[in-house]
Amino acid sequence: MDLETKASYADAEIKSAFDEFLSAFEAFKQSNDERLKQIETRSADVVTDDKVERINQALSEQKRALDELTLAAHRPALGETRPAPDRLTREKKAAFDRYVRKGDAGGYDALEVKALSVGSDADGGYVVPPEIEQSIDRLLAKASPIRSLATVRQIGSNVYRKPFATTEAASGWVAETAAPAQTATPTLAALDFPAMELYAMPAATQTLLDDAQVNIEQWLAEEVQIVFAEQEGAAFISGDGTNKPKGFLAYTAVADGSWSWGNLGYIASGAAGAFAASDPADALLDLAYAPRQAYRANGTWVMNRKTESAVRKFKDSTGAYIWQPGGAAGQPATLFGYPVAEAEDMPDIAADSLSIAFGDFARGYLVVDRVGIRVLRDPYTAKPYVLFYTTKRVGGGVQNFEAIKLMKFAAS
Repeated sequence: MDLETKASYADAEIKSAFDEFLSAFEAFKQSNDERLKQIETRSADVVTDDKVERINQALSEQKRALDELTLAAHRPALGETRPAPDRLTREKKAAFDRYVRKGDAGGYDALEVKALSVGSDADGGYVVPPEIEQSIDRLLAKASPIRSLATVRQIGSNVYRKPFATTEAASGWVAETAAPAQTATPTLAALDFPAMELYAMPAATQTLLDDAQVNIEQWLAEEVQIVFAEQEGAAFISGDGTNKPKGFLAYTAVADGSWSWGNLGYIASGAAGAFAASDPADALLDLAYAPRQAYRANGTWVMNRKTESAVRKFKDSTGAYIWQPGGAAGQPATLFGYPVAEAEDMPDIAADSLSIAFGDFARGYLVVDRVGIRVLRDPYTAKPYVLFYTTKRVGGGVQNFEAIKLMKFAAS
């Protein structure tokens, strides 16, 4: 009953925050409409501009708070009811619990001791039980926007190799009784996605660990997912591929009219470091139609909140706002009907910046997870705290260069 009461309270809080967000959006539209009318009559008022910006900033903050409430609601509850685990699972979890609390490494044999360094036989900590690993991965998918959009592959080796055809097989027409001519065969190549090591090192006092009421699984998952999600989010967008995944913005960007495989195509905004002064939404519409229909059908916009706040002011040719809030709490906002994913690691609008991406990220970007999260307990380095050096091997990169398009804030 207590859990039900807490869940109901959380739902009510999210609903209240969403209602306030919708009210703020209506106030924003009214103020922005007034600003646009003043611009048309050449009687723009600085007070009105300031009012629109204040409401726009407040709207962004309310959206941030709503997202945080929604994310918190997806975290596993302390007393969450789960199916009763089998004996083997209980023994694994108990052995891991003893290792975290007391440093007892002599637990159940099935809780395998692994080396953190490839090629080294030295003990490097315990492999996290699958139940805890799944909980961490679930939270990462909620917190990291690119991970939730991309294709995720679990691998058991250091590198995931994906073959692809650089040229398609040729075909032709032939008469019923004529001898067919030989056609060209496809040329094959491969993309490699190595798994890099990502780490977090949460700390806890021994007193906290001695407390039997502390849910070690939940504590570790929540501590680790925050750091992992932040590091992953930055790497999947702009990582250089050295000791980290290669982000999609790290690939060479070329004008979409000159696109070739291995590069990402971009559409120019129409002005250096800004949208075009007239009909600024046209460039966004061009970007939405840059990918082929097969990719556009599952397209998603990716931008940060500052860029989104600028886009929020634009209207289409009928006078309707092109940005619309989600239909319910937890649902993304839409732009031209396509969902918007907020990624704070996307660059702000500046001269020649690539601040907006659009496309089918499930087909365009690949995340590879090396199976297994490992924890090394360190009670010595930072006394009286116990450090938990937690590692996860993850990689990523563009797997289909046609599926993602960018907007470059330049005149051409």
